[in-house]
Amino acid sequence: MYDDAIIFAPEDPLQSDGSHQLSYKKPWQILIVDDEEEVHAITTLVLRHFRYDDSPLQFHHAYSGAEAKQLIDSRPDIAVILLDVVMEKEDAGLEVVEYVRKELKNPFVRIILRTGQPGQAPEEKIIVEYDINDYKEKTELSSQKLFTVMLSSLRTYRHMLTIDANREGLKNIIQASASLFEQRSVKLLASGVLTQLVAILGMSPDAMVCQIPDMNHDITLENVEVLAGSGCYENLLKSAVARVLPAHLVNDLKQAWHKKSCLCLEDRFVGFFPSDSGVGVLLYCEGWNHLDDLSKSLVEVYCTNVHAAFENVLLNQEIEDTQKEIVYTLGEIAEARSLETGVHVKRVSCISRILARNFGLSQAEVEMLRLAAPMHDIGKVAIPDNILHNPGKLNAAEFAIIQQHALIGSGMLSSSPRPIMKAAALIALQHHEKYDGSGYPQGLKGEEIHIFARIVALADVYDALSNDRVYRKAFPPAEVLAYIKKERGGHFDPLLVEVFFDNLAAIQAVQ
Repeated sequence: MYDDAIIFAPEDPLQSDGSHQLSYKKPWQILIVDDEEEVHAITTLVLRHFRYDDSPLQFHHAYSGAEAKQLIDSRPDIAVILLDVVMEKEDAGLEVVEYVRKELKNPFVRIILRTGQPGQAPEEKIIVEYDINDYKEKTELSSQKLFTVMLSSLRTYRHMLTIDANREGLKNIIQASASLFEQRSVKLLASGVLTQLVAILGMSPDAMVCQIPDMNHDITLENVEVLAGSGCYENLLKSAVARVLPAHLVNDLKQAWHKKSCLCLEDRFVGFFPSDSGVGVLLYCEGWNHLDDLSKSLVEVYCTNVHAAFENVLLNQEIEDTQKEIVYTLGEIAEARSLETGVHVKRVSCISRILARNFGLSQAEVEMLRLAAPMHDIGKVAIPDNILHNPGKLNAAEFAIIQQHALIGSGMLSSSPRPIMKAAALIALQHHEKYDGSGYPQGLKGEEIHIFARIVALADVYDALSNDRVYRKAFPPAEVLAYIKKERGGHFDPLLVEVFFDNLAAIQAVQ
């Protein structure tokens, strides 16, 4: 035993040399587990100047298996455990091994068993039955061998962490990519790109995503829109970047734009993502110099998927825009035949969206209704002109004919398997039904009428009464609102009427 007058205080490697403390990297965490104090003292003394990858060691001490378990619980970043086998029990060290590997499920920490009684813990049996990384008798651990085993253990520990970081990084990229490809709008995708970038890097970078509307013209950045931002750029949404960003940053974006490629600069990354549709997207991320090589490579792999995701979203957007134009054109054709303005179908679509959103429908349902609503009167294309253009009151026979447009419109649209067309067919069929059951063509009542049709019915009547028709002039606004109140529970769903008046300002803005 060492003389009691000699005390080995626990070392703090960050303060062992005050003149160089700022140059130290994060120290490696080492746990010494032994019931003999001199083993702790000698191990600490021998390894006090040890460095690996320019980082020192920081020692933690436990004098029993139970104490070791508590320490390991509180320090999951321990890299190496120098572990005695026989302490308060003959197999106390082996119990620690089982605890680390099986209960904590920690495969990374390197466990070096050290025993002074090899007969009680035979090497071959221990190595076969327990998940340890080395087995040494205390008598053979000279300073050189202790140095060697520490070096090899830390090297393996670092390699395992690197492999695991690669695995986690790639898993995050796969998950992020799956999430990105689910997005259906450029703005949602831009926000998702930054969210997933934070997850991959484990940090919140100062970053932003910008959109360039036309790649065929030289860029001035005056018309570039910030789609999403994080860190110090979080509040730049919908800003023209040239008016709010420093000159060097604008120059970086211009450089990436003109080179049509991604730039890895000294402390920042600029990703450029063109598309066949002529729209370009830029991702700007600061703090590049603080990232390790693994993080940089993960960002580059991720950006490859981001490029594909933006291309996919922009292509879908182009298809959807084309579909919307067709839908509005069909609606306008029907309205034009009745000598009413085609703008009516667009107003009905906008009002229906306001009502649907505030009634509590999902975002997908709101969008579906917005796209399907313009075709509510498509069946009018089959109604004779002399009835559609009649400026007077229709007789019973003429009214019976014009009522057929609901069935005709439904028949025209219902053959399509597309969800929008199916929704449009349902709306065309039911939008003249009334909440009290007095409507046509089926005499449905209450919630027998689909919510889409109930919404369009209210939007259609409000807009029709508020604008001129061939057979009458527009009603004064007060009379229109009075009629809607009067028909609460009659023509219209009472709850929808409440939503209508709660959002009257937005609805009147559409007019």
